[in-house]
Amino acid sequence: MYRFLIVIEKAETNYAAYSPDLPGCVATGKTREEAEEQMHEAIAFHIEGMKEDGLPIPQACSSASWVLV
Repeated sequence: MYRFLIVIEKAETNYAAYSPDLPGCVATGKTREEAEEQMHEAIAFHIEGMKEDGLPIPQACSSASWVLV
């Protein structure tokens, strides 16, 4: 099992998601929840493709935190 940070951003008409540790792996959805679900599927598909191509699965090294100003 793998664990990757995802970032979900509000766009004008939908939400977009990506993982900093998996360049090129992105997803969108009409709602935040849908974007998160789509990203889960995108990551699984991305990792499956990497395995099929014999590529190493990257270590998750990104983190996030909130800053109060």
